[in-house]
Amino acid sequence: MKVTGKITKTEWLLLALAVIFAAVLALLYLGRQAPEVWDGYTVTAARKTEEPVTPEPSPPVDVNTAGLEELDTLYGIGPALAQRIIDYREENGPFASLEDLLEVKGIGEATLEGFRDRAVAGPGADG
Repeated sequence: MKVTGKITKTEWLLLALAVIFAAVLALLYLGRQAPEVWDGYTVTAARKTEEPVTPEPSPPVDVNTAGLEELDTLYGIGPALAQRIIDYREENGPFASLEDLLEVKGIGEATLEGFRDRAVAGPGADG
């Protein structure tokens, strides 16, 4: 390669293309649409100085009377398993204790322990 200090036609073409490309990018950047503004919304940040409010504990769920939605609130129980609990108690009668839930397909020791403190099996049960 010979260096003479002169720019060749190919180099002029490449330089012109680079300038045109940069100009197009600049026009696209300057001509872009500003982000939409959400009228009526205000976002503020404030430091909390109050003590956090502790929610009151909810009453335990009675597995002998609870419906699908209420059973679904128990840890590890989804809609399908809640329906199995309801079906089991309709076929076999009320649960005498929470341990009777182990007879329902899909409930094992770990699942039972996950919601034991939030459930009871009827009045006077061992909850």
